[in-house]
Amino acid sequence: MDPNNRGPEEYGHDGDGQSSRHRPPRDPLTSDFGQHAPALARTVQLVSGDFLLTVNPVDGSEIEVCPPAERPSRPAKLTPAERAEVDRAAKPPVPPGPTRPTEPLLARQDEREQLVRMLARGRSVRLVGAPGAGRTSLLDLVAEDCADLAPDGVVRLSGYHRTPDDLLYDLFYAVYSAPLHRPDRDELLGFVREIGAVVVLDDVEFGGAALDELLDATPECAFLLGATPDVPAPSVDSGIEEVALGGFDRAASVELLERQVGRVLTEDEANWAGDLWFESEGLPLRFVQAGALLRQRDRLRAGAEAVDEYGVFEDTAPPADAPFDGAYGTEGRGEETPLPSLGEAAGPAPLLASRLSASARTALRFAVALGGEVPHQAHLPALVGDTHADAALGELADCGLVSPVGSRYRLAAGVQAQLEAAGYTEDVQDNALTAAQHYGWWAGHPSVTPERVCAEADAVLAALGVLVPATTPPAEGEESPTVQLARTAGPAFAAGLHWSAWERALRVGAEAARLAGDVAEQAYFHHELGILALCGGRLDRARAELETSIGLRGALADKRGTVAGRRALALVSDRSGTTPGVAAFGATAGEEVPDARYEESQSPPGGVPAAAFPPGGDATTLVTHRASAPSPSPSPAPSHKGRGGIRGFARRNLVAAGSGALLVAVLGTVVTLGATSDNNPDTPATQVGVNPSASQGIGDDSLGADKAEGDDGKSSGDTGTATSRPTDPGPDGTPGTSDDPTPTDGATEPSDDPSGTNSSGGGTTSSPTKPTSKPSSSSPKPTPTPTPTPTPTPTPTPTPTPTPTPTPTPSTSDSASGPASSSAPASSSASAPETTEAGSPSSSDTVI
Repeated sequence: MDPNNRGPEEYGHDGDGQSSRHRPPRDPLTSDFGQHAPALARTVQLVSGDFLLTVNPVDGSEIEVCPPAERPSRPAKLTPAERAEVDRAAKPPVPPGPTRPTEPLLARQDEREQLVRMLARGRSVRLVGAPGAGRTSLLDLVAEDCADLAPDGVVRLSGYHRTPDDLLYDLFYAVYSAPLHRPDRDELLGFVREIGAVVVLDDVEFGGAALDELLDATPECAFLLGATPDVPAPSVDSGIEEVALGGFDRAASVELLERQVGRVLTEDEANWAGDLWFESEGLPLRFVQAGALLRQRDRLRAGAEAVDEYGVFEDTAPPADAPFDGAYGTEGRGEETPLPSLGEAAGPAPLLASRLSASARTALRFAVALGGEVPHQAHLPALVGDTHADAALGELADCGLVSPVGSRYRLAAGVQAQLEAAGYTEDVQDNALTAAQHYGWWAGHPSVTPERVCAEADAVLAALGVLVPATTPPAEGEESPTVQLARTAGPAFAAGLHWSAWERALRVGAEAARLAGDVAEQAYFHHELGILALCGGRLDRARAELETSIGLRGALADKRGTVAGRRALALVSDRSGTTPGVAAFGATAGEEVPDARYEESQSPPGGVPAAAFPPGGDATTLVTHRASAPSPSPSPAPSHKGRGGIRGFARRNLVAAGSGALLVAVLGTVVTLGATSDNNPDTPATQVGVNPSASQGIGDDSLGADKAEGDDGKSSGDTGTATSRPTDPGPDGTPGTSDDPTPTDGATEPSDDPSGTNSSGGGTTSSPTKPTSKPSSSSPKPTPTPTPTPTPTPTPTPTPTPTPTPTPTPSTSDSASGPASSSAPASSSASAPETTEAGSPSSSDTVI
């Protein structure tokens, strides 16, 4: 492609007009080699005991009982190749740059053979030596000699800032393949009992009963322990052999110094080395540092004359067996560089640092600010601001200013105090802040795996420890770097199964959030501490942390976080066998319960009704749910401090109960009015007269109730004719005379019979409403005779069982011709059926 003439291929097309393939994106700078970047949010699911823990860095971790389908299979032991990879990862990385050849160990052959013999017999040994006595170097050699003694090989562990439980888990993961699985205490003990290995444990910080617990849990392991004299001794019954590691004699010290310098010492240098041996008691570290001082002195003495004489690229180093004299750079100089004083040799760190590169000195300042923790060499370019600052670690290791601790480096014994006295603490806060900001960005990057974050746990925690006491509320729109670092590194520690670092980060983060005034982050840290305590079986601690988190999130109206906290608190109550308190169910004022995630149920908005807490009573009051309606006037619960708003909870219950009672009353009134208010005049309820009666006729199996009508308008069960006696005798009061009223065809007016019989024949009524039904036009007109022929009586609504209603007071509108006479019968048949002489049904007329 011509850079001066943009072709079509620059715009995504080939020269032939076809679309070209997209170039694959470059790998990000922070990604691991050979690994793809995970999702932006590091959400990890792991199994802890019988819990399924979802580490959610956004809303907080969620915990539930692990379903059977999610339970991992039994872990299998690592193969020899996998164990070799784990052993390589347990060693510190090789510093970049030119490295010095590995020198054989001096004056330690007897101790080396003694330790191997004891371990071969299955005995545990404790190697005690002062800092700088070469304890770690001797342990490495013994570990190489014992590689084939045990079926599970040699396991290297670091006891620096580790508890017995931490070491048991470290031993488990060094032998078994169990990704994203953290067994509980019982399962862990069962697994480690089956481990048969030589465990090399350096920098152990405990003894006595704690050490006995570790040894009893691993009966098939032989331990090689490295400790300093100030560590508590093991118990008498532990059966641990102890080997003391002292300093070198004078001859071995001078030999070590000559190896470090790479030549034979002069007489002055030999005398100077003798004085140093007397002062340092023969500690090898002092002679390693003294050799670095002499090498720096040689370079200074060589100076510019060596460059002028031999050229820039000439090797000006003298032979190893040649005495040091003026032939190698001393001629032509006005004065000779003197030997360091005995005081400078006893505390050589400031003098050594002054002759190092600027990047190395800056790296030392960061190490001093982090309490002696040296950042990984990959972080030094970003911290120092120099792309080649990773080579500073090689300079520090070559001078003996750092020493390996597990898989990382720390300042060597005594170097921290020497540099602090030399003024390296002036910018501690600034360097710690820079490290916290860098680690906060790095730990939250999606391409950084949790295992890499766990490898830098000590440096991260050291930065947090320095910054927390000086934490102040941030400015408007800013975040506290301390809180941000703890918030970012905590989930990574949890996902990487480094739970001791997770707990320390959470506690430091909670304190930093409190000092910064960040209530939301404080609630998050307390929630995570509750989850961690629940996984560890500390139910009381879990309850306290979760209740604190729920209270803080309730004040912030954090619905999702509150629901997650309540679920975890309910699980705590289920494990402890107690009833959840108010915090597990009660909703805050004005809170709406969000949709429940997964398939779990959600709490009601008002909470479950709870009994009032008596003053000074037990907090585990039984909370039940009643199916009946709430009482209209419940008594409010007395206030109780420390219960999370009991007074407001009782008031809300009182308001809810009153509202429920009012709703029940309104619904009852509506139902009653609906049942009694009916505008249909044909219903049986409106056909009851003043004197209702029902009697069974002769030869009839009914009580005078109307039968259901068929399709032809007749009663489906009618077998006879309905008859009745005239109820209006006329003016003379005698029925059957000429003054009796004559019925008409359109009898639509209501009857003057007190029984209320109308033309519809349906029953009795006390209502003045006129009937709408008319008799059939084919019915013959009745004559004023005592026994008229009735017409067919249609029945509007079938009534299986007549329900008597209260008898209303008769009014003048109930009769067409005034009140009934005394000769009228007290009760009449409401349509009593009769049969004709032929036994067949006949037509009937209505008599008015």
